[in-house]
Amino acid sequence: MKTDWKKFISSDPKIMLGKPVIKGTRITVELILEKLAEGETIEQIIESHPHISRKAIYACILFAKDSVKNETAFSLA
Repeated sequence: MKTDWKKFISSDPKIMLGKPVIKGTRITVELILEKLAEGETIEQIIESHPHISRKAIYACILFAKDSVKNETAFSLA
């Protein structure tokens, strides 16, 4: 499933202090990523937030990927 995250993610200093959110909501990309990292499934997230779509959740993941794509790598050791 190819999703263009720009269709689903926005940032406005007046909404959630400018954090990236799913358009039309106050649900941050950060919140979605936290839920996924804690083991929630996409289906559980949609059940908790029925006004967001599966594509919007994928857009959050793609946004995060693109955000770190050009980051400088540092040794974690």
